[in-house]
Amino acid sequence: MKVLMAGRGKTLYFLCRNFTAKGYTVVIINRDREECVHLARQLSALVVCGDASDATILKEAGAMDADVVLAITPNDQDNLVICQLASIQFNVPRVLALANDPDNAEIFEKLGVSAFSTTHIVGSLIEQRASLEQIINLMPVGEGRVNVTEIILDADSPVSGKLLKDIILPKNALVAVVIRSNQPIVPRGDNDLLAGDRVVLITLPENHGAVLKAFTGERK
Repeated sequence: MKVLMAGRGKTLYFLCRNFTAKGYTVVIINRDREECVHLARQLSALVVCGDASDATILKEAGAMDADVVLAITPNDQDNLVICQLASIQFNVPRVLALANDPDNAEIFEKLGVSAFSTTHIVGSLIEQRASLEQIINLMPVGEGRVNVTEIILDADSPVSGKLLKDIILPKNALVAVVIRSNQPIVPRGDNDLLAGDRVVLITLPENHGAVLKAFTGERK
């Protein structure tokens, strides 16, 4: 997979390091010449110095055969333009823009550009961790349209001791994995749930609170 990344700073550095470790081909576009030199020395990636909102620079970086373009500059307008150019002019199949201002995420989506907001993601994590002690992990996926949540069942949980088939869940909710004594179980209806189990739930934002209440007995 070839990933073209436009941006700067530590976020770009660590994302690039993560992608290259997975065997992806990564190209970085960065306006700061000094930072470009540093990135080229530290990372196994091609570094192009220039403005990624310029179609000529995108072409030089190889946008025509990129699988993904990720725009994470500090400027939302630039991120939008970069993704639009990549999608329309270079037919990149997957583009993703950072919305530094969370209010812009919805606008980007309406303009046909997938967007994410770190403010929304971190805010959701803090809210969930603060409201329910049993939640040990929450990861929004699919641009926030799906939540993958890991919780620990305690003895007071309404589902402790019950078979999965006897638990009534809201529509579009799924128990994906149960981890018991560090052993993962892909559960079926005849599997029971016990106190101490770590349960991975897949929910939608609109039913997330109801599903958590079904497993913890607490209000969102």
